[in-house]
Amino acid sequence: MATEHPPDTVVRFDGVSKQFDSEVLALDDVSLSVRAGEMVVLLGLSGSGKSTLLRHVDGLQRATSGTVTVLGTDVGRARGAGLRRLRHRIGFVFQQFHLVGSLTVLENVCTGALGRLRGPRLGLLSYPRTVRHEALRHLDRVGLLSQAFQRADTLSGGQQQRVAVARALMQRPQILLADEPVASLDPESSAQIMRLIKEIGEEEGLTVLCSLHQVDLALSWGHRIIGLRAGRVLMDSPVSALTRDDVMSVYARLGVATPAVLTAKAG
Repeated sequence: MATEHPPDTVVRFDGVSKQFDSEVLALDDVSLSVRAGEMVVLLGLSGSGKSTLLRHVDGLQRATSGTVTVLGTDVGRARGAGLRRLRHRIGFVFQQFHLVGSLTVLENVCTGALGRLRGPRLGLLSYPRTVRHEALRHLDRVGLLSQAFQRADTLSGGQQQRVAVARALMQRPQILLADEPVASLDPESSAQIMRLIKEIGEEEGLTVLCSLHQVDLALSWGHRIIGLRAGRVLMDSPVSALTRDDVMSVYARLGVATPAVLTAKAG
């Protein structure tokens, strides 16, 4: 029986499994939907399937079985120009920043616009003036305008992640994915980055999917928490219906917290 999804669904997983080899089932019959403007946190132990799920949203990985539909596109069938068009609408913030350290902060942010520009770019001045001005606006938004002409590798970890957020915004995305964006940061920087993502998401009306390990951040930041264990959805509930003990059960009390019980809270 097909899963019913809300009419404003922008991300949809229908019976999705991902098997990397004969022994590793990274996603196991996952069905879920994410509505436009939602901020969803993925929680779970390392190896639970969080990163794999995110990478299925923009086609970095393909399902072994089942269907992933994003912004009306069947990701598993998308190829070439169709897949590129979809990815232009999805920003991705990674744990390791993936900045080019020898380039200025401003040029790193400008690279986020490459998907809508023709031809290669070499040097900051090869980007149109409008792109450079847009990048400066995003740097101002993340509090780094004064660092625009510094080398990226001179910044702190928290500052580099802010640059990565600004670069993702240059894509003008409808969906923002964040894979453990604060895992390598100190608690103060982590809170600042998550607050920044939340504020930008709300202002821009973005749909945000973010994987985290920090339970307190998840409870204070997200609209909804999806807990994963061994590739299966263990929990799917609005944050407002959950206690900290409920969320900790994803990690500590797996024999007590069943998918049926925790998903029921969403109703």
